[in-house]
Amino acid sequence: MLLAMTDYPAKTCEIDQLVTHARLVKAALGGTKTQQRRNGVYGYPGETFVLEGVTFEVTDLRRETLGEMTEESARAEGYPGLEMYKDLILRMHKGMEWNGDSKVWVHEFAIQS
Repeated sequence: MLLAMTDYPAKTCEIDQLVTHARLVKAALGGTKTQQRRNGVYGYPGETFVLEGVTFEVTDLRRETLGEMTEESARAEGYPGLEMYKDLILRMHKGMEWNGDSKVWVHEFAIQS
């Protein structure tokens, strides 16, 4: 279920910061990355961003816990599986522990047609 724009909190970062790592940009351009989890809101449904000249549109924004992640979710994030996703996230965020109750914002996106 999509929420009305007024039901979302204010952005914590600009949408152009949603997907920045070169490997993940490549995965998005190749269609294998269609989600990005962040602690805050970077973009609202209907909003667009550009990666290497290709326009993407945020198609959904929802709140989930890390514990709700599945193998399919990890693949949508551009990783081969959940264990690799967890490992890389924990290495990127030194001192972070994987807490299944931690809430994140899931930004779903697709290449704009």
